Amino acid sequence: MLQRHLRAACAAAAAAGALLVAGLSGSASARPSDLPAAPTAAETLRTDAAPPALLRALERDLGLNRQQAERRLANEAEAGATSGRLRAALGAHYAGAWVRGAESDTLTVATTDPADVPAIRARGATARVVDHSLTTLDAAKARLDRVAAEHATTAAPVWYVDVPANALVVRAVRTDAARSLLAAAHVDASLVRVVKSAEHPRPLYDLRGGDAYYIDNSSRCSIGFPVTRGTQQGFATAGHCGRAGSATTGSNRVAQGTFQASVFPGNDMAWVAANADWTATPYVNGSSAQVTGSTQATVGSSVCRSGSTTGWHCGTVQQLNSSVTYQEGTVTGVTRTSVCAEPGDSGGSFLSGSQAQGVTSGGTGNCTSGGTTYFQPVNPILQSYGLTLKTTATGPGDPGDPGDPGGTWSAGTVYQAGATVTYGGAAYRCLQTHQAQPGWEPPNTPALWQRQ
Repeated sequence: MLQRHLRAACAAAAAAGALLVAGLSGSASARPSDLPAAPTAAETLRTDAAPPALLRALERDLGLNRQQAERRLANEAEAGATSGRLRAALGAHYAGAWVRGAESDTLTVATTDPADVPAIRARGATARVVDHSLTTLDAAKARLDRVAAEHATTAAPVWYVDVPANALVVRAVRTDAARSLLAAAHVDASLVRVVKSAEHPRPLYDLRGGDAYYIDNSSRCSIGFPVTRGTQQGFATAGHCGRAGSATTGSNRVAQGTFQASVFPGNDMAWVAANADWTATPYVNGSSAQVTGSTQATVGSSVCRSGSTTGWHCGTVQQLNSSVTYQEGTVTGVTRTSVCAEPGDSGGSFLSGSQAQGVTSGGTGNCTSGGTTYFQPVNPILQSYGLTLKTTATGPGDPGDPGDPGGTWSAGTVYQAGATVTYGGAAYRCLQTHQAQPGWEPPNTPALWQRQ
């Protein structure tokens, strides 16, 4: 149970200071008045660096004006930090978080313990008491994932934890197929909601997204995000685009590189090592769309996709850690979105503000009637292959020459929410999943790290 002194501290913090942006609190830690203010989450995640094309797509697709789009991105950054702190405080009772409203100005945090409600409200969030913890629902989904290799069917192609519904949702063309899958996984029926759906996701092959590239002088896909591995430059993309050893050429048909590793199905991730003629840049689509980090967006947050077939399109994050069955097999750990996509967009970049989210995997529908698209999150790609995301600049701190502060924190490491590190003799807990980079040291980024 959340400790009483934590509740008291949260309440005191809420009473002592104004809430940031549109009602979402920033850091709970008190700072002496003679010290500079800690950077806000919006400053840490550089929401002001969102490219004009992305902002225009937000305005068009979500019905916003420019100021609303900018406020939405700032609020979503603050919501991620606040929910991260509450997740750490609520522990086993935590049942997920999501934002809503045109400007994402309402953060809801769910718990299984009514006694946690005052602490949630003290952080400026709306509290919801539910039956099942996020850990319980995630464990049920993991059982489905494990049996998918033998029992998956395109008649029940999608499943995910729906945080606002507090349920494991299975989307099925035939409900009997969903029941068979659930029975094989021995999932408690009280955790599940089966939704009738005509959804038939498929990978978006032979495509071009941010920048087009060709595989073995045949099929066409899209660069996701430029990366480095030591001195080697390259890019992350979708695994279904090519296999290890496949050669690539750029949109100009000049020799470009070689697939170093690829996974599909199971996941949908790959990376290509480029030759010396190509340089990794921190931009999307050769425009001013810049990438400053890879902090994972909260459910309900806006997310935008760049693709050469359909341009910029935006929507919201519907569910994290979804599973989807294509004709080729089941892919787990993808993010479900309301963004549309069409052939020509596969492998391309998903962004939330200036934060890299993932690479386009597949989906249903189109950008005329609307659709659902899944992306492979970028952080697992970086972690699996030891890659470093190419970004425009350092974080809010000035890395300068920090000397040797000591500790376990390390730039380039992908940290999951809840991970703990030491830095400069102090212990910190990770609040939001991200890849660490110079300037994002724990003392500089209270939106990402909480001192213990």
